Amino acid sequence: MPHSTWEYHGWDPEQERLREALCTLGNGRFATRGAAPETDPGPVHYPGTYAAGLYNRLVSTVAGRQVENEDLVNLPNWLPLRYRIRGPDAPPGDWLTPDGPELRDHRMVIDLEAGTLTRRTRYTDAHGRGLLVEHRMLVHMGDPWLAALSTTFSADGWSGTVEVESALDGRITNAGVQRYRDLNGHHLTQVQTGADRPGVVWLHCRTTTSDVHIALAARTCAAPASQPPEPPDAALTDRRAASLLALPVAPGRPAAVEKTVALFTSRDRAVADPLQAAIDRVREAPDFAELLATHRTAWRHLWRRADLDVPGEAGRILRLHLFHVLQTLSPHTADLDVGVPARGLHGEAYRGHVFWDELFVLPYLNLHFPDVSRALLTYRHRRLPQACRAARATGRRGAMYPWQSGSDGREETQQLHLNPRSGRWLPDHSHLQHHVGSAVAYDIWQYCQASGDTDFLHTAGAEMLLQIARFWADSAVLDPGTGRYRLLGVVGPDEYHEAYPGADRPGLDDNAYTNVTAAWVLCRALELLRTLPPVRRDELMDRTVLDPAEPLLWEDVSRRLTIPFHRDSAGAWVVSQFDGYGRLRELDWDGYRARYGDIRRLDRILEAEDDTVNRYQASKQADALMLGYLFSPAELAGLFRRLGHELDDDTWNRTVDHYLRRTSHGSTLSGLVHGWVLARARRTDAWRYCQEALVGDVADIQGGTTAEGIHLGAMAGTLDLVQRGLTGLETREDALWLDPVPLPPLSRFGFRLRYRGHWGVRVRVDPGTLRISVPASAEQPIRVELGGRPALVHPGEERSFTAPTAH
Repeated sequence: MPHSTWEYHGWDPEQERLREALCTLGNGRFATRGAAPETDPGPVHYPGTYAAGLYNRLVSTVAGRQVENEDLVNLPNWLPLRYRIRGPDAPPGDWLTPDGPELRDHRMVIDLEAGTLTRRTRYTDAHGRGLLVEHRMLVHMGDPWLAALSTTFSADGWSGTVEVESALDGRITNAGVQRYRDLNGHHLTQVQTGADRPGVVWLHCRTTTSDVHIALAARTCAAPASQPPEPPDAALTDRRAASLLALPVAPGRPAAVEKTVALFTSRDRAVADPLQAAIDRVREAPDFAELLATHRTAWRHLWRRADLDVPGEAGRILRLHLFHVLQTLSPHTADLDVGVPARGLHGEAYRGHVFWDELFVLPYLNLHFPDVSRALLTYRHRRLPQACRAARATGRRGAMYPWQSGSDGREETQQLHLNPRSGRWLPDHSHLQHHVGSAVAYDIWQYCQASGDTDFLHTAGAEMLLQIARFWADSAVLDPGTGRYRLLGVVGPDEYHEAYPGADRPGLDDNAYTNVTAAWVLCRALELLRTLPPVRRDELMDRTVLDPAEPLLWEDVSRRLTIPFHRDSAGAWVVSQFDGYGRLRELDWDGYRARYGDIRRLDRILEAEDDTVNRYQASKQADALMLGYLFSPAELAGLFRRLGHELDDDTWNRTVDHYLRRTSHGSTLSGLVHGWVLARARRTDAWRYCQEALVGDVADIQGGTTAEGIHLGAMAGTLDLVQRGLTGLETREDALWLDPVPLPPLSRFGFRLRYRGHWGVRVRVDPGTLRISVPASAEQPIRVELGGRPALVHPGEERSFTAPTAH
């Protein structure tokens, strides 16, 4: 695989937390940040291990109020392995760390192909003794309960002993996000430690309120080539368990130690006792060399299914993005009850919650790992009763999915949020982003179109889709003055605008994105009712107590929802982000850039000035333009036509231009959406936004946020930009529809996908040509639609099609 490594040279304490996040290793069940094993948590380092879906709820006092938050829990740290030099005639020196004066050189390398992180650190102590330390770490992709760390010590010009302490540390809190540090982060209690046999120690604890039991067992031993004279000793405290070794070293005779860890919880299936399971698994685990071999095999299989061939620096970054997507959502995830964590399993930002990011993640997974997509949608289905209760609590029928979801599907959006610029805690109204329900419905439809999984569509998918449609129809209010329905008191994807200037209630009316996607949901629900097998339709109507009159209302609302427009500065019509947007004040963009430089978080800047972004035509990220991300030009025009409006190219292009000039890009998703939309609306400007999406995390363009966890939606979205955005790939009507729009910097690329029963379909784009090859099988041929020309590609066949050239 080309570009298979990602490297950092030198020691930079200010960048260490960012590197830890980008060097996280995981297997879809749990992940561990790439922290240096020698170091303790502090301002420079933040070791973190997170199990998918493992949350705990705590109460904190904030601004004089009791506030309850649910967090993804930072689990006991399995990484610690520290060491010091002991000469034959001298007492031991200090424990060596990269933070100390003994450091001479440092390097970190992720091998993306193998799924390993290697740290090489060179020291010279006060006595002139040189020591080279090489750590090699993995979180096993084949056995999702295991992780391992192999450490080699090489002496330079001296002989003696390296003392090693390998530990499990339960003195862990959630403290990885600065703005959360006034909140209670003590999620672990009843920490117990013990030793099972020489070289094996264990730690057991539980979460304080969710009562999840967590057990780790660690086996530490010298590698076969450097057997110590005696087995390791154990050192136990109430929250820490350690094994102690003394390894003889000499020039040309390095010593190595292997640490193998098993992690189990009471949420694991077919596990009666997590502690005994961890001890048994670590006893039976093979040595590091064998673990590495099976781990590499598992990764090779993943890379084969997600093959991506993009040249140059863009390809290198895309492979890193794919690496982190697969570590968060691997085939192991299909066995879990988890959603898509917005910040991966890489840190504690957003408290590990599930937002709408599957909207950007599932379209990629659908065509590679549909079983994972199905599991992530099943997470939503299990929480459908909670969504229905939430709707009833507001007096509405149907399902109102929460903006932030965690363990049980209740609304986890915080009531207050901190503005770090002003130091003030402010009300948070983002729970009004009800468009998350439309995202769930869109994900269901896209998954079923790509996979052909009619069983899911006709059962769990249908239940969710109909309840979301029911919510929108029951939320719509008929305005007798206009004869149109309205959706009142919502917040759109922009997130900056939460209320009208001076209003005494939060929320906005007729957000264009919310209304159009609600109309789309209603259309899909009606289509589904028409096409369901009669027996299943009757069962579904009985199960949901669906009144026969309700679909008639859905039909009416889907045709008469309000779409707001306003005139731009030239007097031409553009789509309004929401009703009244065009009456807001214009912002002095140049003035604010001159004063502040980076104005991505314009909302915080204005609030610190005792102003509010609610007064201005200023967006955090794409809102109305998100419609061009979700829907092809033809489908979007059809939706507007159904709603009684003609959305021609001129109107859409003016709308794009209007919001481009009024968006601060305070979200990593913003560049992605703008690049996607501009690839069709104004290709010459698209690449700048695509580049911003590519480097959003690796360059940490938001100034410190990536250190708290990667942005999973943006990473997966860049992969989908190549897969669907630049190819115009759609999966609908039992066919692959293609409408390529290659960009000059990305005019040659290829990828492999899984479509229906076909594994390993190869798509290749070159200037003027698009090729599709289908591996040999007993499946039916694939129907392809490109430029209005239908074609069949049979198993074992490759076909070439004429495609536009980049310009």
